[in-house]
Amino acid sequence: MKLDPKPLALLTALILLALPLTGSPSTWLNLTLAGLAMGLIIFVIASGLTLVFGLMDVLNFGHGVFIALGAFMATTVLAALAPWAGSPDVLANLAALAAACLAGMAIAAAVGLVFERVLVRPVYGQHLKQILITMGGMIIGEELIKATWGAQLIPLPLPEALRGIFLLGDVAVEKFRVLAMLVGVVVLAGLLLVLNRTKIGLLIRAGVQDREMVEALGYRVRRLFVGVFVAGSALAGLGGVLWGLVQQGVTPQIGAQVNLLLFIVIIIGGLGSTVGCLVGALLVGLVANYVGFLAPKAALFSNIGLMVAVLLWRPQGLYPVGAK
Repeated sequence: MKLDPKPLALLTALILLALPLTGSPSTWLNLTLAGLAMGLIIFVIASGLTLVFGLMDVLNFGHGVFIALGAFMATTVLAALAPWAGSPDVLANLAALAAACLAGMAIAAAVGLVFERVLVRPVYGQHLKQILITMGGMIIGEELIKATWGAQLIPLPLPEALRGIFLLGDVAVEKFRVLAMLVGVVVLAGLLLVLNRTKIGLLIRAGVQDREMVEALGYRVRRLFVGVFVAGSALAGLGGVLWGLVQQGVTPQIGAQVNLLLFIVIIIGGLGSTVGCLVGALLVGLVANYVGFLAPKAALFSNIGLMVAVLLWRPQGLYPVGAK
């Protein structure tokens, strides 16, 4: 399916417009790389939310619970693997980080399974009830997190070898952000491959279009949809690990704090569109960095302003549903 080039042109124009405004090429490149890295991290977190909405038509305002669970599990795993995380050996650091990511994804997926069966399943097709019940689920989940890990900030330092920067002339790139960008690219490629090039993706999309026909062919659409919700929860857990490491600290409110940003991203991109989610996340990351540098006082509402501007141009978002 051919992509509409206009949103990509908007992204390119934003990057080029920032060059003369920032004053120097090295500053511009620093801000751009940091913005792209931030955007890809946001994409990883938001991809699960847009996946669930696009394929299941579920507005999950409890998505923040899975983000927080992933981040808190990372604190537990990295503390247990402190000798690996504190080692100067890159492979040991990557092994510790991989274990934290897998643990965060596993607990988020397990809780997502329960969340879907207990809270979401009774309200399929009822958006208002979905919003209310999933928000209630997030409040309960946040309190359970406080009971388990405590209400105070828990430090989440980067593994030793992933601290610091790569220095390329006058351009400084944080090591961890490079790794996070690679993770974001892998997640994007995996989602597009599964949804567009595999039998499972075909069945899921067919189930969305004509559930009765797919079930008549002998496939259990409900199980497929449960799998989608669990996969979306796992991606949120992975994103929570990355976000917590960027912040270098975790609180029980971390998921709720990110939730608004995620909905801005998927509204900008087009509800349910994976490619739109990517472009929206990159726009949000770049605008946050550029505005934060040029006009720090405007940074607090820059993302809201971006959303309003995009919706005035395209009320259905950059890539309306169908551009999966």
